[in-house]
Amino acid sequence: MTDLRIEQVDGDAMLRDWQHVHNAIIPTAALSLDEVRERVERNRLEVAYLGDVLVGCSTVRPPTSEASVATVIARVLPAHRRQGFGGALYGRGLAQARKLGADVIETVVLESNPEGLRFAQAQGFVEVERYLLPGDSVRFIDLRLA
Repeated sequence: MTDLRIEQVDGDAMLRDWQHVHNAIIPTAALSLDEVRERVERNRLEVAYLGDVLVGCSTVRPPTSEASVATVIARVLPAHRRQGFGGALYGRGLAQARKLGADVIETVVLESNPEGLRFAQAQGFVEVERYLLPGDSVRFIDLRLA
């Protein structure tokens, strides 16, 4: 994993890489490039590469003035799972969330991603809620770090 490189999204190529990983893992809530551009303005988005190969991405939704809750999401493409990349992305995201003042850390996983759910639970997250967004057929699972 010495060739793993995690970088904050900067420029259209990285926006498209982040979008690709997001949409591959969350196909029921696929984002357009314009939606990703909007997200990068309010969230910290990063992409992970093994050498020059895209392996994953992450999102940190920072705490707000109303609540010291941050959301940290690590996504790894299926071909690259179980190699420590998710842990590296999650660790960076958690550190960033704490640096931004978060006292509570949450994450969200698509119900159709059992590997993602097991990963979150292995990091110490516990399920808070399952919900279906209007028009969706697969539920999302909100989890909170215990």
